Amino acid sequence: MGTITSFDLDRFVRAAEDRDAATQLSMYGSDAVVTIANKISQPGSPRVLRGREEISAWLEDTYGRDMTHKVQHRVSDEAGAAYTQACRYPDGTNVLCATVIKLDGGTIAGQTVLEVWDEA
Repeated sequence: MGTITSFDLDRFVRAAEDRDAATQLSMYGSDAVVTIANKISQPGSPRVLRGREEISAWLEDTYGRDMTHKVQHRVSDEAGAAYTQACRYPDGTNVLCATVIKLDGGTIAGQTVLEVWDEA
């Protein structure tokens, strides 16, 4: 499933904006867990991805779509990072994502993702 590298927020952000799922995946630890809450997977029953294989499929789907990604406000320290990301489909539909990342041993151990999008 590829090499694991240390988390670097600048590199992670560039990969998101360049739709580079592989570079993002390289910063997740082997036992990482991603929790996603949105209109479909609400907070009481969020979508939970466990391990790099499930996370890889999610990243490939997300960054394989024809849309732009722009990371906006971001913060980080030795324990983790957080940022907002504005996405836009060619038809004008907007998606806003807020992410909080937990680091363990220099790699992503956990991530919580909140997503909202324009109603059709």
